[in-house]
Amino acid sequence: MATTGIGLALPGLASAQLAVAQRGERQDLSLWYEQPAGVWVEALPVGNGKLGGMVFGRVAQERLQLNIDTLFGGSPYKADSPDALAALPRIRALIDEGRFAEAETLAGKEFMARPIAQMPYGTAGDLTFDFAGLEAPTQFRRWLDLDQAVACTRFVSAGVRHRREVFCSEPDQVFVMQFEAQGGTFDVDLGYRHPAMAEFYGAKAIDPKTSAVRMQGAAWDFREPPQKDKRPAELEIRPDGDQALLITGRNIADAGIPSGLRYALRVQLVGDGKIQAQGDKLQVRGSGKLTLLIAGATSLVRYDDVSGDPVKQVRERTTAAADRTYADLKQRHLRAHQAIFRRVSIQLGSPADDARPTNERIYQLPDRPDPALAALYVQYARYLLLASSRPGSEPANLQGRWNEGNYGPWGCKYTININTEMNYWIAGPGNLGECVEPLLRMVEELSVAGQHTARTSYGARGWVAHQNTDVWRATAPVDGPKWGLWPTGGAWLCNTLWDHYEYHPSTALLKRLYAVLKGASLFFLDTLVEDPKGRGLVTSPSISPENLHHTGATLCAGAAMDRQILRDLFGHTLQAHAELKVDDPAFEQAVRRARARLPADRIGAQGQLQEWLEDWDAMAPDQHNSHVSHLYAVYPSQQINRRDTPELVAAAKKALNTRGDQATGWAMAWRIVLWARLGDAERAYSIMNNLLGPARTYPNMFDAHPPFQIDGNFGGATGILEMIVQSWGGEVELLPALPKAWPQGSVKGVRARGGVEVDLAWASGAPTRLALKGPPHAPVTLRLGERVWIVKLDATGRARLDRFA
Repeated sequence: MATTGIGLALPGLASAQLAVAQRGERQDLSLWYEQPAGVWVEALPVGNGKLGGMVFGRVAQERLQLNIDTLFGGSPYKADSPDALAALPRIRALIDEGRFAEAETLAGKEFMARPIAQMPYGTAGDLTFDFAGLEAPTQFRRWLDLDQAVACTRFVSAGVRHRREVFCSEPDQVFVMQFEAQGGTFDVDLGYRHPAMAEFYGAKAIDPKTSAVRMQGAAWDFREPPQKDKRPAELEIRPDGDQALLITGRNIADAGIPSGLRYALRVQLVGDGKIQAQGDKLQVRGSGKLTLLIAGATSLVRYDDVSGDPVKQVRERTTAAADRTYADLKQRHLRAHQAIFRRVSIQLGSPADDARPTNERIYQLPDRPDPALAALYVQYARYLLLASSRPGSEPANLQGRWNEGNYGPWGCKYTININTEMNYWIAGPGNLGECVEPLLRMVEELSVAGQHTARTSYGARGWVAHQNTDVWRATAPVDGPKWGLWPTGGAWLCNTLWDHYEYHPSTALLKRLYAVLKGASLFFLDTLVEDPKGRGLVTSPSISPENLHHTGATLCAGAAMDRQILRDLFGHTLQAHAELKVDDPAFEQAVRRARARLPADRIGAQGQLQEWLEDWDAMAPDQHNSHVSHLYAVYPSQQINRRDTPELVAAAKKALNTRGDQATGWAMAWRIVLWARLGDAERAYSIMNNLLGPARTYPNMFDAHPPFQIDGNFGGATGILEMIVQSWGGEVELLPALPKAWPQGSVKGVRARGGVEVDLAWASGAPTRLALKGPPHAPVTLRLGERVWIVKLDATGRARLDRFA
């Protein structure tokens, strides 16, 4: 491998003195606005994994909308159909005979879950803060500081400067709010509003094309009075000591599954002025500075155990927090957040155009390029994952940790045919390894719960999960055969965890992974069937997720995505088996034989990568379907790539061109990553600009499916990083898909496979400085265009390059 012209140094310095101004490393790390939030997708998110809150920044009636990670509907349940196993051979026979509609009808009657829906993720309601006498405010601004994970609001009213801060502390497990009036005082009434009592202002007042809110009335005059006649009977709001409010209630029942969770919220006040309980409110009069400590919990202990005591938990957390000063609470919060968030910095193009509010910058895309907004988008995605998925919490769901009502879109649960997996794409390159722990724990629990579905529905060993799951770890197929009868959801989750292992290799992690990999592999060893045309082993029944084939049905056998996912699953299982030196040759040989018999990817008559085993693509009713499931092999997998499979790359491009660039938010994010992997910088950049524009990004930078789905944020940010650094096939590739619009820039702390951190600066589209940090003495294979060379890290695990010509 050539090394001519490469300047190498081993300085022992982590930062390698990248050519980034000190100011530039932390610039543009805020979202900011000149008006309060009118609708939910203008509010600003805070969270610590277990808790999520949306801060509206309103003057007269501030609103903090609350979420608790485990507050789903229902109670522990099993939904597997008792008729599924008997129906399975008949469904398979109908598929083999090409009688797909009949197969779907039979599956709908006998194979699907009972109930056919899973449990939705709900809200914990709102805390409202009604302030008296704040009129005609001036100098208003609200913002979210990503570096501090603090939402702030400031304004002047009657000559008094008001400042409000909100953060959600991971070390203390509470929301912390502070209201301050500099040179004056304020009066405020604190109340609680259950979602059943809410009639949200302006819920339909948002322009779907521009994301602009059609506001009514003055910008500070948002008030949403509770609908008291809709208050649930089981809801209790009462004083809890002299300066605290305790709210207790139950989750909702749904689809015939009874309510089984209790939840509690506790608000404790610390400050000056007069504080007293008045009915179901706390009243504060004449305060100059007030700190509010808010905890939330449910009775869920584990997916099959709801015996916890949420009241005890919230009392302990708020009481402990009250023993600390506000400054101490904030410092503890900052240390915990910044220790992870500050690992990565990114600067693209010119300095940030932060003279305009964030919503205006979004509104002007794609017509007015804004490289700094793309950099902010990456950091916002990292912030969102850090705020919604931390060790001990539930994984990030369809909306991360934030949901306004009890019935969010698609139940706001875990859709595992792309969306949950996409949530964690940013964790590897974004250097957020800790955030994957909740996903690992969920998959471990699914590997237990899914054994029942494997046994009772398929007569198989191991475990299975289909296209959705919830907090109760439901694994039976739901929603209907056109969507739910897809048995490789659990396998894809396993492959997502393998990606995590490649970014953060450790023997302890590998041992945990092997257990779930083996169980998933056992299921497919028992359920793969012979293709009737002799082409190998295939899944049946299955689908290509959420897409109809030539007959208008979805059920089929051996769709491309299934074969690709299983090729990875079996390969990862074999690799883990070898690395751990597992003594089970019979299992190892069975997996190896099954993997060899999976049908290869196929190229159709139009030159496209086939979505199905048969060449049905041109006859499919929806040629522009958002899902690009058959391109899993390009990304997140590496099976189809520019270096090893040029014919399949050409076929993948043909398929992707047929699908088109316009899609839902998350689907556009996937397209960005795919084009980056395929080496087309300008195509990836064009889609990225459309994703960040007002049709696919809300004013608060939440991704717009529409409606809001957080996976688009995570996938889009991953695509931006993949344009700058890629790691696959044993190499770290520099600037593989750098668009012309970013001729200069830098990244710091981006993680590559093998546990290597990359600091890279470039100018005129070419690298100027590179620093690596990883395992001591590790060799790192680098690629820049057609040049490939190996750098060996020093005894401290560091290396630096400063010449590339």
